[in-house]
Amino acid sequence: MTLRTAARLARRELRGGLRGFHIFLACLALGVAAIAGVGSVRAAIEAGMSAQGAELLGGDALAEFTYRFADDTERAWLEDRAVQVSEIVDFRSMAVVDRGGETERGLTQVKGVDAAYPLKGAVRLDPPITLEQALISGDQPGAVMAPVLADRLGLSIGDRFKLGTQSFTLTARLLAEPDDAGDGFGLGPRTIVRTDALAGSSLLEPGSLFETEYRLSLPEGTDLAALQSEAEARFEETGLRWRDARNGAPGVARFVDRLGGFLVLVGLSGLAVGGIGVSSAVRAYLASKTSVIATLRTLGADRATIFQTYFLQIGALALLGIALGLILGAAVPLLFAPLISASLPIPTLFALYPAPLAEAALYGVLTALLFTLWPLARAEEVRAAALFRDALDRARALPAPRYVVLTLLLIAALVGVAVAFSGAPALTLWTAGGLLTSLVILALAAFGIRRLARRGTPAARGRPALRWALSAIGGPRDAAGAAVLSLGLGLTVLAAIGQIDGNLRTAIARDLPEVAPSYFFVDIQKDQMPGYMDRLQSDPAVSRIDSAPMLRGIITRINGQKASDVAGEHWVLRGDRGITYAETPDARTTVTAGEWWPAGYDGPPQISFAAEEAEELGLKLGDALTVNILGRDIDATITSFREVDFSTAGIGFVMTMNPAALQGAPHTFISTVYADEAAEAAILRDLASAYPNITAIRVRDAIERVSSLLDGISEAVRWGAAATLLTGFLVLIGAAAAGEGARTYEAALLKTLGASRARILQSFALRAALLGAAAGLVALLAGILGGWAVIRFVMEGDFAVIWPSAIGIVTGGVAATLLASLAFAWRPLAARPARVLRARE
Repeated sequence: MTLRTAARLARRELRGGLRGFHIFLACLALGVAAIAGVGSVRAAIEAGMSAQGAELLGGDALAEFTYRFADDTERAWLEDRAVQVSEIVDFRSMAVVDRGGETERGLTQVKGVDAAYPLKGAVRLDPPITLEQALISGDQPGAVMAPVLADRLGLSIGDRFKLGTQSFTLTARLLAEPDDAGDGFGLGPRTIVRTDALAGSSLLEPGSLFETEYRLSLPEGTDLAALQSEAEARFEETGLRWRDARNGAPGVARFVDRLGGFLVLVGLSGLAVGGIGVSSAVRAYLASKTSVIATLRTLGADRATIFQTYFLQIGALALLGIALGLILGAAVPLLFAPLISASLPIPTLFALYPAPLAEAALYGVLTALLFTLWPLARAEEVRAAALFRDALDRARALPAPRYVVLTLLLIAALVGVAVAFSGAPALTLWTAGGLLTSLVILALAAFGIRRLARRGTPAARGRPALRWALSAIGGPRDAAGAAVLSLGLGLTVLAAIGQIDGNLRTAIARDLPEVAPSYFFVDIQKDQMPGYMDRLQSDPAVSRIDSAPMLRGIITRINGQKASDVAGEHWVLRGDRGITYAETPDARTTVTAGEWWPAGYDGPPQISFAAEEAEELGLKLGDALTVNILGRDIDATITSFREVDFSTAGIGFVMTMNPAALQGAPHTFISTVYADEAAEAAILRDLASAYPNITAIRVRDAIERVSSLLDGISEAVRWGAAATLLTGFLVLIGAAAAGEGARTYEAALLKTLGASRARILQSFALRAALLGAAAGLVALLAGILGGWAVIRFVMEGDFAVIWPSAIGIVTGGVAATLLASLAFAWRPLAARPARVLRARE
């Protein structure tokens, strides 16, 4: 027979409608929709950031320097190529309010601007005045402040506050600034002032921590790529960093890309759960077609024709499910576009984007092929003589070798596509490995549960409801397999996410404050250090003080080659890094390789590099680094590696140099203070009063900001996991619906033997509860294992089981199976035994 014959047979089979395929379509559509929806939102964000790159950046291009302003040569070059240049200085400080003998202080991210700011977009203020009007206020300079900080300090319009030693008048509340997304993560709310008003504040002294940005408005048609190449070639050695409107907020773009990639992986987990439902639906459908297949074989249909007939039929339905998923995944983001845009601090541009839809469709096609292949392969084994019930169930467990090979190729293709599209190969491979491991564990668990149920059936003598439940679980029909695999995989994803999220929160909220300092103090001038130390050392509430000289520099070259060409986009190379100097290593420094320079060393510059980061960068002892500090290149040799633990929120430097290497470079000191929480307010009051230029960062406040950011990420991930769990619940419903006939026959037999409806219902409930508890426990074990692996090996933290989440997983498993099973229990209970048994003769 030919493919045309198979197509004709498939078309005739499809005339029967979609009966038996609703769950099939729902599982496939929901999984595809989740991936398409996440991809569409990510594409909308990327399009919005691309379209408004100049507004996010605050200009067509931006040149950035650390610790200094552009010199005359750099400023002249920028002005020659731009229509207009706006200079901005950005730093952290303390806003201080004196009121009736009481002093209030709040950490703020200060932006000093000139008259040209903003080049692109507009600043929104309350009251609605211009920024120029707001920053000029009679005898004192004006300032605008974020409402959250103004409210915290109790400031009203017209009130005065200080930055350093300079007084300002609050003239307006800052509602929005056009370039806030491009400014990155700040530890404090924003305050904007004129840069020239900061001249007498003592905040921009040599060595103070600040950054300057020069926003450029360029002539129409400027070649941004060529201009970037020219800027980097001319000023690379002076520490200039360049950005332009092609990528106005690279940090946000990286975050969106990584979060979007992770959510797609969560969506793939949901699609895998849906795949189990697809496989179960196809298997149940083909089991109902045993007599049809056997009849076709008696009429001369060969194995290929049988396979092609049902492959075409299932393929047509799969394409319908994928199409429904694409429509849903494209429509939902468009429908909720206003709500999504309002909740995001970055621009979005919602439209129909073909790329994410094509990606979701490809995932759907591969998943449908992967999970329908084996049931279809088993269907071709039905022979003409096999006109008896459950012939498909008695087929061998593994199909022909060619189908096994094809399955492995499909798995490889699915993983390869995920690696290519996610942008996070390592995470994708870990996720794929975790899913496959979870499926194997769940399949083995389903097999084990059936064996245990069979062994436990005799022991349940005298308890008929339990005995019937165990008999059904351990019987020939694979009720345990569908429940444990579908619900178990969904719960596994949710359990793993719950354990990871819970451990991160525990580390941030409980463990980190126990080892973290109370305060970071920055911008301490060298001549202020004696008085600073006297105040803290005389306080019995202070248990520890760590201080170090603080400079910042950019690694521009490694062994004479451009650093990014040697080590890629590692975080150490993406911006300026903290640098210190030390004559000798302190008691908490552990040198892991090489030797520290001798005391009094004044030879060629040497560097002690953080060991873990050096390994990631591929550095070794004897490598030469070029570090640009304050526009000056320092060529130094790596002579030692040392352990640096950045997880304690204490002082940690990637690079430490010998003191002579940085001799003469203006710098300040950084210090961490470990003190009792009750003494923190007094410490801040005394030090801030004595040294107004010092900026204090309260670590607990920084932890709260990180926690709030984690809340948003966790919420997005939980929604993705919920979609996976919903798919698992749909699979359970499908399995319950498919088994309704068997339960009807079972109920009829039990009624005939004298069982009451209540006892039969109790048996159904026990069966569902046992399967749900088993699925929940197995999922919990797999989820805890996955969470432990991520926390231990990816995040390198300590792991502890989060028991509230764990108990919720098991409870959810029991509830889900009970709901799905009991929803299809009423008709079997209501059926009349005589009618059912006559139909089975």
